[in-house]
Amino acid sequence: MHISERIRGLKPSATLTINAKTQQLRAQGREVVSLAVGEPDFSTPAHVIQAAKDALDNGKTRYTPVPGLPELRKAAAGYFQGFYGAEADAEHIICTAGGKQALYNLFMTLLDPGDEVLLPGPYWVSYPAMISLAGGVTKVVPTSEHNDFLVTVEDLEQHVTDNTRVLLLNSPSNPTGGVYTQEQLEELAAWAVSKDIFVISDEVYDRLVYAPAAPASLSPFWQRNPEHVAVVNALSKSFCLTGMRVGFALAHPELIKGMSKIQGQSTSNINSVTQYAALAAFNGSWDVLDRMTEAFARRRDYILETLGSWPGVTCPKPNGAFYVFPVLNALYKGDITDSTTLCTKLLEEAGVALVPGSAFGDDRCARISYAVSDDVLADSLDKIAKVLLG
Repeated sequence: MHISERIRGLKPSATLTINAKTQQLRAQGREVVSLAVGEPDFSTPAHVIQAAKDALDNGKTRYTPVPGLPELRKAAAGYFQGFYGAEADAEHIICTAGGKQALYNLFMTLLDPGDEVLLPGPYWVSYPAMISLAGGVTKVVPTSEHNDFLVTVEDLEQHVTDNTRVLLLNSPSNPTGGVYTQEQLEELAAWAVSKDIFVISDEVYDRLVYAPAAPASLSPFWQRNPEHVAVVNALSKSFCLTGMRVGFALAHPELIKGMSKIQGQSTSNINSVTQYAALAAFNGSWDVLDRMTEAFARRRDYILETLGSWPGVTCPKPNGAFYVFPVLNALYKGDITDSTTLCTKLLEEAGVALVPGSAFGDDRCARISYAVSDDVLADSLDKIAKVLLG
């Protein structure tokens, strides 16, 4: 059987691969805790679940318009107005199967073969693969833990070329938890626009930000520069809807039409029942975020205190999302030679799953999710320490 070169050269998602290995070990009777998956441990709010049930009971199982129900697109536009003061209409929104599909649609719509995308690293594992599938070329812009893994205009200047087409920003960051201020985001975007570089802002974790940091978005900048910016978001993290696959993008109407062409020839509309659940999320209470941010901030502080006691380990303080990205290479010794062997050893000997930093572009590190209960987190860190520190 012939498999295309495009697919043969494509690596599977590292986070999903780790999760599959975890499930396999559990099926064998092993006790394994996953600190690898980016999924809140809170329950989906009851009013959102009820809306899905009501949709089923009322026969809301038919095709919808490809970019989403009109009322859902209007509600998503209202999200940017309500939280960031950016005025948008339904025509500026497409609803997608998670933020991932919104990003894929954007790359397929914006990139021609050979177009370059500036990608600050460390980066989310799926960005390079999606860029490659669209025919683009990833140009990683390295950042440093000494600057909280945040990119600067000076960093970008060193990597821009005549072929640069897109700048991809992610705040709060997966995997580092780094958060740009509103001023920093707009400075980076203004630099890109001045060079006729399109900006994609991935803001999937925007509501999971911890004081004194504040949520920031390029949606107000988009309103002033609608032909140069697109904003991607999702309800997956904010409303614990990871499996229901609810993403959305804010963009110029012509770009929305292009993205709808891609979606119309691949998946068509997203799950109709999911859309009614999402509508309830947008229009109902957001109280779940208060409980989540309180718990995540507490767990973050605990994990930072613990990591700070490990010799040679450094870890910037994340101001958002629910990950830490510690620099662990001081612990590479013996059969631990890189982030992959470190994570393999921890999975096999400690029964704790992490994601190797190599998957995110920095082999010195590993991503640790603290989207688990306090007790599970404490126990897991103890097990990790016994393996790595002896």
